[in-house]
Amino acid sequence: MTELPLIGEAIAVAANPKLAGAKIGVVTFPGTLDDRDAVRAVRLAGATPVALWHADTTLGDVDAVVIPGGFSYGDYLRAGAISRFAPLMAKIIDAANSDARLPVLGICNGFQILTESHLLPGSMIKNDHLKFMCRDQVLRVENNTTAWTGDYAAGQEITVPLKNQDGQYIADEKTLDALEAEGRVVFRYVGFNPNGSRRDIAGIANAAGNVVGLMPHPEHAVEVGFGPESLDGVGGSDTDGLGFFTSVLNKIVGDNK
Repeated sequence: MTELPLIGEAIAVAANPKLAGAKIGVVTFPGTLDDRDAVRAVRLAGATPVALWHADTTLGDVDAVVIPGGFSYGDYLRAGAISRFAPLMAKIIDAANSDARLPVLGICNGFQILTESHLLPGSMIKNDHLKFMCRDQVLRVENNTTAWTGDYAAGQEITVPLKNQDGQYIADEKTLDALEAEGRVVFRYVGFNPNGSRRDIAGIANAAGNVVGLMPHPEHAVEVGFGPESLDGVGGSDTDGLGFFTSVLNKIVGDNK
């Protein structure tokens, strides 16, 4: 039986047929929870999702990679500490640091894995209140020049769900100062810091801007009626997270012109 396209997918492909040729890999580790949500977000943006398994030894021909949220390996030792040594992570690290600068997005546990892999600086520890936090969270886009934020305006405020227990971003003052000076703080919490992260940092990027990690979940805010404002019937913020995926697709298409 032929699978019908998602409404958002059909619209995106109709607007720019080149997007349909872009392939975005979504990694699954033992304990990953949000891989299917990330796959759906990729499809809604108009690209082709490619399932990647943590034990794979090749990335294939994907144009970008999403490392989704969850509790990989049960968060034993530290969140993301074991996943960092998965065979596929070696390929992701090499590709992200290569001249090709493969775009990589780490969401929640994916962000933790990126810090453990040293693709991003700093570390993640328990929330300062020592409780699991789940809420809709307002973020401010501090840097819209990364591979994953080009479709947002600098200073734009978006609302996406947040859910974590090891979401407190920490780093030494020298690292924090460098992130600020180099414009590598990509997202900041607005109105409420849900986990005690230093300087209200919700997401950061590497120096090249191809690797981005954040704790909130943009893949849960990609469809009208199913996002942060769905309960009150207002669709505005429901799709605030979709810009992550359209941003990287537009970059891929632009780079391939």
